Amino acid sequence: MISIRGISKSFGETKALQDVSLEIQKGELFGLIGPDGAGKTTLFKILVTILLPDAGQASIDGLDVVQTYKKLRHQIGYMPGRFSLYQDLTIYENLRFFASVFGTTIEANYDLIADIYSQLEPFKDRRAGKLSGGMKQKLALCCALIHKPEVLFLDEPTTGVDAVSRKEFWEMLGRLKKRGLTIVVSTPYMDEASLCDRIAFIQNGQILAINTPEGITGKFTKPLLAVRGKDTYRLILDLRKAPFTDTCYAFGEYLHLSLKTDTVSEAQVHTYLQEKQHSQVEIQSITPTIEDTFMSLMHAS
Repeated sequence: MISIRGISKSFGETKALQDVSLEIQKGELFGLIGPDGAGKTTLFKILVTILLPDAGQASIDGLDVVQTYKKLRHQIGYMPGRFSLYQDLTIYENLRFFASVFGTTIEANYDLIADIYSQLEPFKDRRAGKLSGGMKQKLALCCALIHKPEVLFLDEPTTGVDAVSRKEFWEMLGRLKKRGLTIVVSTPYMDEASLCDRIAFIQNGQILAINTPEGITGKFTKPLLAVRGKDTYRLILDLRKAPFTDTCYAFGEYLHLSLKTDTVSEAQVHTYLQEKQHSQVEIQSITPTIEDTFMSLMHAS
């Protein structure tokens, strides 16, 4: 459905994308996962025909994003990371405007947005600039869907949105996927990666790994420990110097410590920390998360 081969893009000396290649299947909910500045937005802008790549080729449903961009724009929906609707227009006026841009009406494709728009309809005369973050998000999604696209691109749609609205948004995406829509979403939130069919890790414009969420975590093969102590700052410094340490990163109130080999025991780690005069130390073996895998891949690259 979506084919990306060797896409590269630079802005001056900055290499935003470096030889990016991946395939996304029809009907997939695909996640592009990475921190700010990783290249997610640049790739999206190329796919939705806003930017031209410096090298490589991309196509959606057989349509080249450069050669057939006019036709392609009628088959894709795009929700940029920054709210870009008209702040001085009402909910209803924004939706009607975007429908008219694509030569359709709200009524013609209402069935696709009914589930989402029903939550906005009581406030349809409210100006977009006066909406909450969650309502802006739902309105932007409605406007991206109003022309009934075959592929939906969502660039960091839940950034800056409260936890409840984030949950509701992903539930809406799940219902859209059941209707056969292909959805490509970018996010810096690792917990959202587990909600996708497949994900691609991207960092510094390069793809680090592509797999299902379960397949991604399966790539983490080193023993992993959660460690906590009284002095977290000194604890992370000492663990990073330890001969048995592969990586050590802060995860909330714990440190996640990956070991170089499985011959090192929790007792040996505890003894090492006692020798470094750490107190109130807790150590437990844990199952790696998607975020652990991403940090490990970053460390290895």
